[in-house]
Amino acid sequence: MQTGIYEQLITTLFEKKLQKYESSYYIKKQQIDTHEAAIYLSRYLTQILKVALDSFPISDEQRIEKQIKLSNSLILWLSNELEESTFHENLLDTSGELLKALYSTENPVAQDLKKYVAKITPITGLTQSELFTGSNTGISLESEIKREIQSSDEINWLVSFIKWTGIRIFSQELKDFAETGKRIKIITTSYMGATDQKAVDFLSSLQNCEVKLSYNCDNERLHAKTYIFKRNTGFHTAYIGSSNISRSALTNGLEWNLKVTTKEIPHIIDKFNSTFETYWSSSEFETYNHKDPVHHEKLSHSLKKGKGEEIIGTETFFDLKPHIHQKEILERLRIEREIHNRYRNLVVAATGTGKTVISAFDFKNYYKENREAKLLFVAHKVEILKQARNTFRAVLRNPSFGELWVDREIPDHHRQLFVSVQTFNSQKESIALLSREFYDFIIIDEVHHIAAKSYRPILDTFEPEILLGLTATPERMDDANILDDFCGTIAAELRLADAINQRHLCPFQYFGIEDTTDISNVKWINGQYAKSELTNVYTDDRQRVDHILRNMDDILDNIHNSKALGYCVTKAHAQYMSDQFNQKGIRADVLTSDNSVERETLRNKLVRGYINVLFVVDIFNEGVDIPEVDTLLFLRPTESLTIFLQQLGRGLRLSDNKDCLTVLDFVGNGNSQYDYSSKMKALIGKNQRSTVDDVQNNFPQLPLGCSIQLQKQVKERILYNIRNAIINKRKLIHLIQNYRHNTEMDLNVGNFLKVNPQVRLDDVYKTGWNQLCFQANISSVSRNATLAEVYRKAIANRFLTCKSRSYLKFVAKLISNDFTWDQSTEIENQMALMAYYDFWNKPGKDEGFETISDGFKALQDESLKKECLEVLLLILGDLETSEMPMKLGAEIALQIHGRYSRDQILAAFGEHSFEKRSSSREGVILIENLNIELLFVTLNKLEKHYSPTTLYNDYAINEYLFHWQSQNSARPDKGKGLSYINHEDTGKKILLFVREQNKDEYGRTISYVNLGEVYFRSTYGQQPMNITWELQEPLPPYLWDEAAKLSVG
Repeated sequence: MQTGIYEQLITTLFEKKLQKYESSYYIKKQQIDTHEAAIYLSRYLTQILKVALDSFPISDEQRIEKQIKLSNSLILWLSNELEESTFHENLLDTSGELLKALYSTENPVAQDLKKYVAKITPITGLTQSELFTGSNTGISLESEIKREIQSSDEINWLVSFIKWTGIRIFSQELKDFAETGKRIKIITTSYMGATDQKAVDFLSSLQNCEVKLSYNCDNERLHAKTYIFKRNTGFHTAYIGSSNISRSALTNGLEWNLKVTTKEIPHIIDKFNSTFETYWSSSEFETYNHKDPVHHEKLSHSLKKGKGEEIIGTETFFDLKPHIHQKEILERLRIEREIHNRYRNLVVAATGTGKTVISAFDFKNYYKENREAKLLFVAHKVEILKQARNTFRAVLRNPSFGELWVDREIPDHHRQLFVSVQTFNSQKESIALLSREFYDFIIIDEVHHIAAKSYRPILDTFEPEILLGLTATPERMDDANILDDFCGTIAAELRLADAINQRHLCPFQYFGIEDTTDISNVKWINGQYAKSELTNVYTDDRQRVDHILRNMDDILDNIHNSKALGYCVTKAHAQYMSDQFNQKGIRADVLTSDNSVERETLRNKLVRGYINVLFVVDIFNEGVDIPEVDTLLFLRPTESLTIFLQQLGRGLRLSDNKDCLTVLDFVGNGNSQYDYSSKMKALIGKNQRSTVDDVQNNFPQLPLGCSIQLQKQVKERILYNIRNAIINKRKLIHLIQNYRHNTEMDLNVGNFLKVNPQVRLDDVYKTGWNQLCFQANISSVSRNATLAEVYRKAIANRFLTCKSRSYLKFVAKLISNDFTWDQSTEIENQMALMAYYDFWNKPGKDEGFETISDGFKALQDESLKKECLEVLLLILGDLETSEMPMKLGAEIALQIHGRYSRDQILAAFGEHSFEKRSSSREGVILIENLNIELLFVTLNKLEKHYSPTTLYNDYAINEYLFHWQSQNSARPDKGKGLSYINHEDTGKKILLFVREQNKDEYGRTISYVNLGEVYFRSTYGQQPMNITWELQEPLPPYLWDEAAKLSVG
């Protein structure tokens, strides 16, 4: 056997061979996952069966007959073994023929059907893959696509641009296809102005042809070139490769395109179709109608803009819509106000991520309910104010909304005012005429300047109902806490990964480089290195400078073409680096508070290439904002995650001719308390995996276009640091023992978390607060240790994984009322049963209880009740989701968008009763007495990171449509499958419950989000069926990243 990696089923022969290698070789084995076993086994049997069928000699005249006989004997054996009579339907006819076509002779599609079939059948067939390379030999892509068009029943094309010279090649075939009533769907873009308007107009003019375009001229989001041909017979084909629709690409270009078939690799065709439908349903792509002058003008405008041509004419209002992550921020703002009663809200998002758009939609939501609302928008630059007013006008669809008060522009009234900070302060007498409550809604851009004398009067002058602060930098310039002005919390924050995926920021390539300087002996004071000592170490090490330059030379294309920022510890360190670089022929300079008057001069020098590196210290005070920066040098450890992200964000601004940001982070041997985990998590983005797994596996899933490369020593150091930073039982006990050294507040779980913000409730309840305090010798353990464990399990496995405000409030009230509830209401009775199972997890008789009340009486322990109640209130205070009631015609305790465990759901619907616990583990449960069917969906069914064959079974197509794959037995013509299709006619209600995966990072079973009622819209395939459901309520934004696996960004 050859050494290397395998993905091979182990046969008895293989096992014998492997046993010989055990003493001298590393052998890795892995149990087959239940969801993938059939795939591996069927592939293996295919190989075995082919060998068996090929064993009959070609010279044997009865070869085919014998092969069919052997095949049929296997089918009969399966039928008998599985006691499944339908297998008989798959027996092969002994004639040994292939069906090649079936057409009606009544009103035939052609006079000579034999010639017609020969003309339209692809030469490469319908069942095998083929590679087209544009070579002089073989079949041309052009001729084969013509045949594909003529033999299809539906055409779906996804291409970055379409040229008229490419479309006219197929114009007649497409016309003929469209005239038969068959459907054509085409997605393309106006990026770079490469598409020809004539080509788009021609396609749009065809019968039954729909064209959708992305008008995003600033960022290229669609590179794909895919041609899908669907057939009612099930013999779908698709082409994917490098060819757009242009003459050269389709005829004489050296383009590579791969043809795939549904009969050979069905999961790839399924992914093609699923991804296409997801794009088709995305708001990113807009329908184009050549007859609509607005559409025609919009495309013309976009193509000219893409080509860089000057556009003359009136300003066009584009229909602005918040993207999914902006919707999530808007929802967070709504929850802050309606649920937490916090009306002074801070939104943190990197520059260029659409903060103004968010503020405009936030005001629009307020304006709907308050038509007389008065708005004040404050910014420091005229350009920002003008852009903001245009954004508000577009969002509100009101071309006359808002007045500017800046420079010489004077408003007629002050009701909707966009004012500069400078004007606000110079017009204090006019402003003083307005009442303190005059403005209902005030928005302050770049609100981190709030400490400055020019900004502070805004808050001192007015008391609005809503104050919205926008910033990329949540730290005040005077080092005071900006949160003091915003109810002590950041209301919403746009995550780095989301901003990159949405192309608001450019992708990064992060290189973690071993630092030659050892800083482990530098003093660590109050969570950071002593700056003076760190400066001394760095400015006395010329070898480090050489090491930095060598790595820059290795990684960068050309140092002398770079536009880099270098982050230093102090002014002395920055000056030292600048001097050293200049001595070694690298043009560099330094920007600190000592020469801040030269800020604009130095900025222009860097942008124009007169210098290649600008060394800085405090990026915020220096106000450096240079979108053209393409390289960042982290030449010092950045202890604050907030500052690290802001420094990183300075290089992530989009700019022309900038493909990505290159980050060189020099990681030295330092203090063990330095936090690498938070930095890695921020770069990786939101997921359910542990940071250790991500680092060990070389970051398998990063934001789009990003990469992280860690040198071996750096990787080992980071892994060691992260493992040591993991909050375990020993560390928690130590923190509890040292609690009194850090605060005078009473010791309870809530105060403990305030003093130790790195600790989560989830960490505490792996052991339990009661038990931790006992082991820390702080308090005596509960008299009933068994009962303490019952409470711990309920908190850890049920309440911490539940995200339902209504239910958790009920449990809190239940405990406050000594476990009594209003037994006259159906909802409270259901919730009481849910709570009973949360604590005891078994029917009453198994625990020796006669009634639910008996079960609750057994929970009586004042200290444990007090602790549980405190935890519930903490969970409620941190809830960032909202829910709404279901309207099912029957009272059910669950709320739409609440997150519940399976047991909580089954208890609410009566499948669990006090007397009996349902044993069902199926993904589909019919509640017969209510005629309601519950669908339980796990988006990622495997514990490993990725599975190409099961990843795309269940996913969100858009906010309202969800693709679901049924049980393997379901078919559309009878039984369960038919009941789904006809559910509205029969009065059956279908409810969808979705979770991301089986387990969370703590090893707990993840709860399901209740997506509410869904309605059948379409299906394809059978055994299993692939059904598209329409949701009654849109998918909650926080679930989008996991559910919309095939979405655009």
